[in-house]
Amino acid sequence: MNYDLLIDLYKGNSRQGPGGDEQTKLVLRLSELIGTPEPLKVVDIGCGTGASTLILAETLNAKITAVDLFQDFLDVLTVDAKTRGLSDKITTLAVRMEELPFEENSLDVIWAEGSIYNMGFEKGVEYFKRFLKPGGLLAASEITWLTKERPEEIQKYWDSEYPEIATASEKIRILEDQGVVLKSYFLLPESCWIENYYTPLENMFDGFLAKHGSEDARAIVKAEKAEIALFKKHRAYYSYGFYIAQKI
Repeated sequence: MNYDLLIDLYKGNSRQGPGGDEQTKLVLRLSELIGTPEPLKVVDIGCGTGASTLILAETLNAKITAVDLFQDFLDVLTVDAKTRGLSDKITTLAVRMEELPFEENSLDVIWAEGSIYNMGFEKGVEYFKRFLKPGGLLAASEITWLTKERPEEIQKYWDSEYPEIATASEKIRILEDQGVVLKSYFLLPESCWIENYYTPLENMFDGFLAKHGSEDARAIVKAEKAEIALFKKHRAYYSYGFYIAQKI
């Protein structure tokens, strides 16, 4: 996989996956994190260019560590944080999410919006919870089946792309098995996919191909178009679920 090309395509998008500002703010309200007297220690895992990180910094009394594998994404976040006067609340860290350098039982919040799938949901929950204080919160959005049965075409696609896709009840059982208690859950609306993610991405394809006329670049755009077409065809069967859970 040509990561340099993927980074160049995605870093111009405000989001690197489905999501929305209003949904991020909803999670904060549901989590009862707003207005804490003592600064929270928050880590935003797989933050990308920081759409959610900036909202966390604007809303919470917190020191936030924004973690992503790609420094190019973090550089965009650094510039935006400075522009919005939030640099003193955000520290960036380029590291693999499997190699987090934090002490166990040291964090108030781990935010994993659209990123936990990189480890797999069960492994990610088991790993992330060790860094949370007792009573700490995990907020993670995760690809989720909406129905018990679905068309073979979309079943095969996700079985190949991410075999851990499952229904919300199955994801919640994993949380319970890992000793974290579900506080709240909701589905992302279609706008988080179409208006906030796919449409801006589609608008960049022509410029991306004009800049990178390689076979790899064309293959990336072809794959993205296929994913978008599948979502538009089968969006009744899957979305992202946002899971808010507390370590006990």
